[in-house]
Amino acid sequence: MPQALTNMMAPVLALVIWTLVVLVWLYVRRIPAMRKAGIDPAKIKGSESFASLPPMAPKAVWVADNYNHLHEQPTIFYALCVYTHLSGVSDDLNAGLAWAYVAIRVVHSFIQITTNFVPLRFAVFNLGSLVLGIIAIRNVMALFGI
Repeated sequence: MPQALTNMMAPVLALVIWTLVVLVWLYVRRIPAMRKAGIDPAKIKGSESFASLPPMAPKAVWVADNYNHLHEQPTIFYALCVYTHLSGVSDDLNAGLAWAYVAIRVVHSFIQITTNFVPLRFAVFNLGSLVLGIIAIRNVMALFGI
């Protein structure tokens, strides 16, 4: 198997790249939506004025929400991958689980950014949480020699 597929740090890089792709998607969708809504970025004073802004197209909000979500739960993923790599528990199963998590986050992004169908998005989120839990449990078991 190629090292990129078995290295715990490669999925970390992949999720970072995906997050940057979503950032570009955010700019592509949000800037035109702000213009269309008549929002002048120079007049925004921060979160205190956010509620007073004219509404934007939902898809412009969804992509921003997803970008934010890529900075929430994935922080656990990053920490787990680094721990797994440094502690020497980087076996094929953990690497496969890490790649599965990246794929799950990409699917989650597409759901949220395109249709934002919450029941499906929630199910995919839970699947990602399960994968993180399995990686964590495998690390705890290795720590205690189980």
